[in-house]
Amino acid sequence: MSDLALPARIAQPWLIEAKAMLALSWPMVLTNVAQTAMTTTDVLMMGHLGPDALAAGALGANLYMAALVFGIGVMSAVTPLLSIELGRNRHAVREVRRTVRQGLWAAITLAGPMWLLLWQAEAILRLLGQDPALSYAATGYLHTLQWGLLPFFGYLALRGFLAALQRPFWAFVVVLIAVAFNALANWCLMFGKLGFPELGLPGSGVATSLSSALMLLGLIIVVSLDRRFRRFRLFGRFWVADWPRYRAFWRLGLPIGVTVAFEVLIFSGAAFLMGLIGATSLAAHAIAIQIASLTFMVPLGIGQAGTVRVGRAFGAGDRGGIARAGATALTLSTAFMTLMALIMFLAPQFLVRPFLDAGKQGAEAVAGLAMHFLVFAAIFQIADGAQVVGASILRGLGDTRVPMILAGIGYWGIGLPLSATLGLWTPLAGSGIWIGLAIGLSVVAVLMLWRWRRREQLGLIKLV
Repeated sequence: MSDLALPARIAQPWLIEAKAMLALSWPMVLTNVAQTAMTTTDVLMMGHLGPDALAAGALGANLYMAALVFGIGVMSAVTPLLSIELGRNRHAVREVRRTVRQGLWAAITLAGPMWLLLWQAEAILRLLGQDPALSYAATGYLHTLQWGLLPFFGYLALRGFLAALQRPFWAFVVVLIAVAFNALANWCLMFGKLGFPELGLPGSGVATSLSSALMLLGLIIVVSLDRRFRRFRLFGRFWVADWPRYRAFWRLGLPIGVTVAFEVLIFSGAAFLMGLIGATSLAAHAIAIQIASLTFMVPLGIGQAGTVRVGRAFGAGDRGGIARAGATALTLSTAFMTLMALIMFLAPQFLVRPFLDAGKQGAEAVAGLAMHFLVFAAIFQIADGAQVVGASILRGLGDTRVPMILAGIGYWGIGLPLSATLGLWTPLAGSGIWIGLAIGLSVVAVLMLWRWRRREQLGLIKLV
């Protein structure tokens, strides 16, 4: 009897961890998918304005993402900081309030310089060699889109608070409402429906900015009224400086921001390289990368749950819990991304067709090229999931500086130069750019997993 019971006793902590990880990750996954659905809605509607509008929107969106994702990385420091504190002491009300407050201060710090940068979008795009007409159209879009940065960063701070408390469901509810609002606002403002002016691409920027404000307002209402969150009094004495905590936030958040920026900027760089090849390649790339972004939201959500679970175990001094949380997150991500790779290989046409109006001139050429690019997206699915989960579980240990260096090596030392070389100086053209992306992601995935394994093998997980 004891021999039979032993495997069950060994398996039980893993089953408990898997259940906890799934319970925490599914609202985060759905929140990420819903947030990406807002961008997908924008791209879908841009496609119905025509291939040139889609190409201009892709240029503007990629420049916007360069600023946005750095901010997302910095703001993600809220989750590991809170998770470690709550692992040490689940009643750490004052420490939680201080961290969230400084997260909101960081949101304000980030937004101002980004607004100034994006206001110069046309000059930046032309400096990067992009088509003048597309650069002008992209700038009009960005000048309405950029105002959503501050409310979105504020939303991220409050979402990180809910995640660290392992109560992420309200963030999903709020963003789901925002997705519906964004779709309606896009339809009205881009195409002049229901009596609204027909603004084209700038209308999409207005819709997204209003949606970001709605997301922040929704979470402010939740944390102010729900009794589980109200006791933290997050906005009490908001104006009082807490410089030690502010500096601690940036020490952890800045390397995360740079790491995430390294990753996303290689995709932005790929879009700019596509723009040098031609509008058809750029439009096809925008569709393929949007589809890959949707699948990426699942391992991203699993990784966010992994940050919380690893951080809580780290704060509590539970070495076994740290190992189980990391391995569980990696296993779930690999299983999902393998399935997505098969779908991209076997049915690319069903994924691409909704993005284009077949009656528009050039739509067939864009669709064919987008399906071709999806083959390469399928190839790097598993690596993409592994690298984001690997970085996320390392954040749960407060380990952000070395992963930042590893990301820089993989993305900018290998991936982007290879994309540029294969795309611009070989007959592979757009395919060469995607090959470079796949290799860069694979290198980063291997490096992140090596770092995680090394922390375990050498006992570098310093328990609190």
